[in-house]
Amino acid sequence: MSQAVPPIRVAIVGTGGIARGTHMPALAAMGDRARMVALVDVSAELVERTGEEWSIPGRYTDLADMLAAESPDLVVVCTPPVAHKDAVIAALDAGAWVWCEKPPALSLEEYDEIASHEGERGPYATYVFQHRFGSAAERLRRHISEGTLGHARVGVCNTLWFRDPAYFAVPWRGRWSTEGGGPNMGHGIHQMDLLLSLLGNWSEVTAVMSTMARETETEDVALAVVRFESGALVSITNSLLSPRETSYLRFDFDDATVEVEHLYGYDNSNWRWTSAPHVTDMAQVAAWEPEENAASSHQAQLASLLDSYDRRERPRASGADGRRALELIAGMYRSALTRTTVQRSDLVPSDPFYGSMNGGDPAGATRALKEHGVVAHV
Repeated sequence: MSQAVPPIRVAIVGTGGIARGTHMPALAAMGDRARMVALVDVSAELVERTGEEWSIPGRYTDLADMLAAESPDLVVVCTPPVAHKDAVIAALDAGAWVWCEKPPALSLEEYDEIASHEGERGPYATYVFQHRFGSAAERLRRHISEGTLGHARVGVCNTLWFRDPAYFAVPWRGRWSTEGGGPNMGHGIHQMDLLLSLLGNWSEVTAVMSTMARETETEDVALAVVRFESGALVSITNSLLSPRETSYLRFDFDDATVEVEHLYGYDNSNWRWTSAPHVTDMAQVAAWEPEENAASSHQAQLASLLDSYDRRERPRASGADGRRALELIAGMYRSALTRTTVQRSDLVPSDPFYGSMNGGDPAGATRALKEHGVVAHV
């Protein structure tokens, strides 16, 4: 008789809305595969209330104390962005795998510092990029790999959301030192990660940004044109000023246009597959769409992560694969704030935008964004 596999012991750092509303339900849905054993938050009252609600026994206000006492297998980091790096490194150094909310870090430098604490066979840090994991995106990824839709030529990647002034009353939002940037870092990063997971590495970017209507240090609107190593050209818009909110991606291949429009998550019904006029084999067209209908979700990514943990292999959205979106964002800020087209190869450790999204000059970056004069040369 085979011995039952013990559940993966999970600790959650940060017990705010994203943890209680999204991560904990996803963990609970894993059944016997995972067990929530500990919580950490600076608010003892919130830890106690959340622990009672979810029947989680370990309750701490200090991360180091929790790691020493509980030795969790997996740590889920749901803190504000400024606390990601230290929490992830502490968990890795304690031997735990990590699943961290977006953005992965405040800079490429922080990301690479975190990666230096991973082991060759784990522990690994991976990041919340759940939109990769719906069945339609997985199916499209296979088509691209197999070349069954032809070459990717043109793309659109829009995150058009609306955040009123009250949203930015939370002290860490809209500040370089605590959020790292504006909608590029905290909102559009999800759509950009899905884009990059499908089309691969980018080669150059030209961007413009402004702080048009919100009292923030960072941008509230950003636009970019991105050239990919494959030759595909993609436009990106990340906005927090758009009353009709939508998340929209479009990919024009030689043989088809593939689109998805949703807000915070999709299933197959949010996707549209349109054949080019020269494609007349309807059996071929019918085979494009996925047979299963798995929605994009934290639960879907978590299941994939637990599979990787069981096999002791690097999970998706980690390492170089998890770095792509942050690297593109750094290129976008460098382009907008220096008014130049940026090559991916420019973002080396000696470049100021490797160390921070504002290029090491937060006050100057804020002034430039508010002047509405940050226009890149095309």
